[in-house]
Parts: sequence; C-alpha cells; structure tokens
Amino acid sequence: MTKRKMGKGTLAVAALLGYVAALAIFRRQYVQWGATDAEAAQPLPGDEIMAYAASNHAVTIHAPVEVVWAWLVQIGQDKAGFYSYSFLENLVRADIHNADRIVPEWQHLKAGDTIRLGSKKVYGDKTLLKVVALEKNHYIVLEGWGAFVLQPIDAHNTRFIIRSHGRKFNLLYNVLVFLLFDPIHFMMERKMLLGIKERAERQYRKSH
Repeated sequence: MTKRKMGKGTLAVAALLGYVAALAIFRRQYVQWGATDAEAAQPLPGDEIMAYAASNHAVTIHAPVEVVWAWLVQIGQDKAGFYSYSFLENLVRADIHNADRIVPEWQHLKAGDTIRLGSKKVYGDKTLLKVVALEKNHYIVLEGWGAFVLQPIDAHNTRFIIRSHGRKFNLLYNVLVFLLFDPIHFMMERKMLLGIKERAERQYRKSH
C-alpha cells in the first residue's frame, strides 16, 4: 500500500472520529435546541405513545397562539409544506413547496386525519402520518413524529415546542440514528420552527 493511500485512509478515519466526537460533545445542544430543562421535563400531549423523547426543540414567537396555529395546522406536502429547507426535501423527490399565506381550506385538520410528508406520485401512502390527537390553538400529535405544542406566554407571545418521539430499534439502526438522522432532523426541524416564527410574526406585525 502506498503512503498516499495510507494517508487518505488515515484522514478519512480521523474525519469520521472527529465527526462522532463532535456529535457526542454537542448532542445535548441539538436535541434540546431552544427548549429549557423545565420544558424538556414537562409532560406533553402524546407522551403516552412514545418510548422516549428523542428531542425537544422550542422557539418563542412574538404572536398570539391563534396566529401561530393557522400556520402550523396547514403543514403537509400537499398543503403548505413544512417551512423548512424545501430544496433539500426535494432532492429526494418529496415535491414540497412552502406557503407564505394562510389558506382557509387547509385550516380544518382533525384527529384521525393524515399529514403527507412526500409526494404521493413518488411514495404512494408510505409517507402519511396519522393525527392521533389535536386541540385547536394548542397541539397536534403526529404518530411517527411527535407533539407540536403551542403554549401562550401572554396575549401576544407564544412558546412553540416540538417533542419528537423516539422508538426502540436494534443497535445498528440506533447508530445510524445517532450519526445521520438526529443531526439532519435537528437541522430541518429548527428551520421549520424558525419558518413558522417568521411567517406568524410578519402576519401579526401587519395586522397591528
């Protein structure tokens, strides 16, 4: 084996070890981004159907809960999108287009309905998530994702918390979750929180 090949292999191993070390060091920051310890510990709707809390992400939105709710309730591939990085979602042919307006026809979600994550043409019904519980202006619980919870701070400000539900898998799958899914999930969900925050705050500013 040449020194050049050994050098490339050593660099690859070093890069992988560095990546794993960074994930371990910063794991708490990205699985609990924006959420306080009290928010991560509090019981939330949907806790009864999860094995454990995989993450708690939160943001303060300077708008009332009913304003934030109107943006949250219309999420879905075939509706308002997820207000995240649609160009990344569409690399896997999800066909997602984020909305910048409230659509009245998308405001009537209820328990038992489903939310589509990806294109029906590409994925069929494999990407449907069931709404297992819902309370208007308060929470949506999605089977296979978690709880989306709005908590009023006062009449003009809202805490938006997403608790993603963890499931028990075999060791190999858990390693893949640690290395790939959790960091990607954090990046996309953080953008979703900020996307809803931006839209709700802009709408509220315009109305006052």
